[in-house]
Amino acid sequence: MNMQLTDGKWLRIAGICGMAAPFIALTCVFLAVASWPAFSWTGNALSDMGIVPGITKLLFNNGLIVGAVFAVVFASGFVPFLKESGLGAASAVFFALDALALGAIGIFPEDVAPMHFYASVAFFVLFPIAGFLITAGLLRNRRKKLAVGTLVAALAAASVWIIHWTVYPFGTGVAMPEIVAALCAGAWAAVIGIMMIKPSSK
Repeated sequence: MNMQLTDGKWLRIAGICGMAAPFIALTCVFLAVASWPAFSWTGNALSDMGIVPGITKLLFNNGLIVGAVFAVVFASGFVPFLKESGLGAASAVFFALDALALGAIGIFPEDVAPMHFYASVAFFVLFPIAGFLITAGLLRNRRKKLAVGTLVAALAAASVWIIHWTVYPFGTGVAMPEIVAALCAGAWAAVIGIMMIKPSSK
């Protein structure tokens, strides 16, 4: 009984963090865009803002780092949420690594090579992998709607990069596929966060 209560409280904490992480990170990204008039959605990478002097780099880098901290706590809720130790643990590990990669983008901005490149690639690769694992866990728990939504988010986050590099480049920069993938991950995290908080999700 005490363990169930502990799991319930931790799920609520993880759920709140799941909503807070994308809100903080994406808000700071868009504020950074607003603070740098020269930014171009088709000519820049989002990470270009991480080396712009002044408020722009402070907003961008710190927003990613703080968002990553909340995302790691969010990932810790996957095991009780999925009610399946194997897939839950694997999902938590991959999403936590994805969150750490997000934070590393802010810790190692573009002028810190090659760490920045590795962090960026890891962030955009690990989310779809985590999404596929979570989809499998949700299906095993017969939560088909959440599973479909998770699969769609993971596929969309991966597909936008495939389209950009093969069929239709969104510009000379990569800001467009980056923000689309980030919005997919952020919207998904917010929805799962809400489900962790709702009594019906326990």
